[in-house]
Amino acid sequence: MKSEWLPFGLGLVVPLALAFLGWRLFRLLTIIVEDEEVVLVESFGKLIASLKTPGLHVFPRRILPWVILRHVSLRRDFLRLNDVHVTDREGTTVIVDLWLDYRVDDAVKAEYAVEHLHEALRKLVVHAALSLLGRRSFYEILCDRSELGELLKNDIRLDTERWGVSIELAFIQKVSLLPEVATRIFDSIASRLGRAKAELQENGRLAIATIEAETSVRVASLVAEAKGQYPRAVGRAMSAMGKTPAVLDAYNELYRLSVLRPHRSTAFIGFGEGEIRAIDAAMIPELTAAPKA
Repeated sequence: MKSEWLPFGLGLVVPLALAFLGWRLFRLLTIIVEDEEVVLVESFGKLIASLKTPGLHVFPRRILPWVILRHVSLRRDFLRLNDVHVTDREGTTVIVDLWLDYRVDDAVKAEYAVEHLHEALRKLVVHAALSLLGRRSFYEILCDRSELGELLKNDIRLDTERWGVSIELAFIQKVSLLPEVATRIFDSIASRLGRAKAELQENGRLAIATIEAETSVRVASLVAEAKGQYPRAVGRAMSAMGKTPAVLDAYNELYRLSVLRPHRSTAFIGFGEGEIRAIDAAMIPELTAAPKA
């Protein structure tokens, strides 16, 4: 029974083994290059080939044990540096976060011109940031972050070009202060705001007093002008009424009657020129009624 299954098992295992060995041999004789990638081929530490075209490359020497492949990515990469302590021009400790976008342009330089590219970029950016931001105040760092990012990119460009790396973007992502420094600055800002508020209030009171004084002067001048215009208006009216004697007499009569105060004085009206005078009539004693029997 076993002898019957043995040929069947061998006939199944042998083709699978041959297929696997063939696939392994095919992989050992070929190199696959991905998109946005360069494969560097070394032999005894010496660069013998640089494969840049994406696809499958037949390379029989790969089967040799001393041949090493190095895959270098050409994709856009980034570097983020957190909590970089910088002392500004005024001696204030500023904490900044830096962001760097870069791309490998020359895979050979990036692999052989510098050791540990990522760490070298980190140290280069920190050194450039300390030198650049140390010549500026905290206010300038806070307000000119975009401009400082461009200056930082230009400052490290020469070094990164020697490494086959191009810097596409560099900017200061975050700016902060130490807690005790931030407390002192906030206290200083609060005191300045209080002083500015007091100055505004004092200036406002002075402005209000000035406006009130100017208004009083203006009102007094207008009142004086109005009082001066009243007699002239009355004179013009009397002149106009004088052209019509009847109207003038009627006005004088009405004015004379309007100044009478019945509860304070007694007036005698209606006597002619040759008759009793008003002052004589005032001297006539008051007649009292005779008492009834």
